[in-house]
Amino acid sequence: MTSAAADSQVPDEGLARAAEPASELAVGLPPGRSGRRRLRRVLSDVIGGVIVLWGAATLTFVAVHLMPGSPAVAYAGGVGSHPSKSVLNAIIQEYGLNKPIIVQYLVYMGKLLHGNLGYSVSQQMPVSQVIALNVGPTAELTLGSLVLSWVLAVVWTVLTVRRGRIISAIGSGIEVLTASLPQYWLGIILLEVLAFHLGLFPATGGSGLQGLVLPSLTLALPIAGFLGQITREEFESALEQPFVTSARARGMSDWGVRLRHALRHAILPGVTLSGWALGALISGAVIVESLFSRNGLGNTLLTGVTQQDMPLTIGVVLIVAVVYVVATILVDMVYQLVDPRLRSAGQ
Repeated sequence: MTSAAADSQVPDEGLARAAEPASELAVGLPPGRSGRRRLRRVLSDVIGGVIVLWGAATLTFVAVHLMPGSPAVAYAGGVGSHPSKSVLNAIIQEYGLNKPIIVQYLVYMGKLLHGNLGYSVSQQMPVSQVIALNVGPTAELTLGSLVLSWVLAVVWTVLTVRRGRIISAIGSGIEVLTASLPQYWLGIILLEVLAFHLGLFPATGGSGLQGLVLPSLTLALPIAGFLGQITREEFESALEQPFVTSARARGMSDWGVRLRHALRHAILPGVTLSGWALGALISGAVIVESLFSRNGLGNTLLTGVTQQDMPLTIGVVLIVAVVYVVATILVDMVYQLVDPRLRSAGQ
């Protein structure tokens, strides 16, 4: 390469950097202020999470005392159960139900803080043990579904955005369609076609990766539709930015522009939705685990509700709330790391 040719590329690179959005430019702040700002943000998220968990625990306490019959009957299995007098007396003593309501509340909160979620009548074991046995399959299903939904959304967006009017319209239409699919109906269709007719996957209770495919698809496809719609809009906007034009002028290929420049800006709004998506996947697991006869917290929650096992129901609800709060905090931290604007603002 000649010296003149080399010099001619310097302005191009400078132009590219100048054309990058403000999110790409470093804005320096003293390191001390950076650490304090991040610490304040994390502490704010943690305090908010604690308030949410306290509210969830308080609501479950109120719900137990508003149910028909005495709270002791609710803890013993609900209105339809017929616990003996000795069982009721033991529950009254354990939960302090013969004491003033404020004392009952403090005893209840104290047990939760010590990890004592009570005893499951339907499962005949402590609630904490029931949750420990079922949290693994649900974590496997929800995290796998979240990763799959992101893969589907990103691949579909990169392949169809700005590929011509017809292809773009088809891509957008499929995202709207999948986002509106009811999970129960989708699960039945996948079972009917891929399990019963084609025999590609086990219908119910399958183990390993093969048994995880249909439940994960059932959960992931609607979430992928939502993520795809958000990503598509941002992807189209990123492709119109000056830094993309300068990258093309430097001879970068279309795939390079899409993957190296447009995509990393397009996924940022979707990152903030990942916390919501995880909560939606956990709630959807109630339907999917029941439909595919899988063990997990969703199926356990359904059992607790149908059999009026109040300690089990409360325990699962609180654990799901904890997972949702922790996921929201982690997503906010990840967003600060991947969004250069927030990262540079904190430096």
